[in-house]
Order: sequence, then C-alpha cells, then structure tokens
Amino acid sequence: MTEENKKIVQTAGRDHLGDFSPEFAHYNDDVLFGENWNNKDIDLKTRCLLTVTALMAQGITDSSLEHHLQNAKNNGVTKVEIAAAITHVAFYAGWPKAWATFHLAKDIWTD
Repeated sequence: MTEENKKIVQTAGRDHLGDFSPEFAHYNDDVLFGENWNNKDIDLKTRCLLTVTALMAQGITDSSLEHHLQNAKNNGVTKVEIAAAITHVAFYAGWPKAWATFHLAKDIWTD
C-alpha cells in the first residue's frame, strides 16, 4: 500500500480506556488518529517528524514518544533525519530534552 493510500488506524484509546472513558477513547482513536492523522495535507513522514519534535519540545519522553519515534522510523524517517531533527529542535526546546529523546531514538534506529 502506498503512503497516499495508507490509512492510520488506532485502537489504543478503546483498548486502554474504552470502559473507563469512552468519550476520550473516541477522540483519541477516531478524531486524533482517524481524522487528523489521515488528513492528506501533510505527508505521513512529515507528520511523524512534527509529532516527535512536538513531544520532545514539551519534555514528554515516556512511552508515547517512544511509540512516535518507532512510528517515524516505520514511515520512512531515517537515522540521519531523526538525528538532524532532534539536534535542530534542541536549540529551541532545550538540550536535556534532546538528550532524553536521543536516548530513545538510539534504541530504535539500531541499524
């Protein structure tokens, strides 16, 4: 399936919070990932880079950043590109945030 035909499908909201908060699960799975991630105005690779750098800038270095780093790799972001993006954003978001992000990225781009 080509990138332009690739459809992002997410069920994490329903899987993890569906019983506890079905409304939040709906927004996560159907709106954030179902509509926003499937909008064709920005290509998927760029969308992945934007998401990683937004999470990094906020200092969110938990499993969600790890998931989005893996997603970026799966959608064609190379080791050189992720390293350049993290380095660039480090000057604007903070050096410690870059270190934390590099720690996760290094484990994903092992090749």
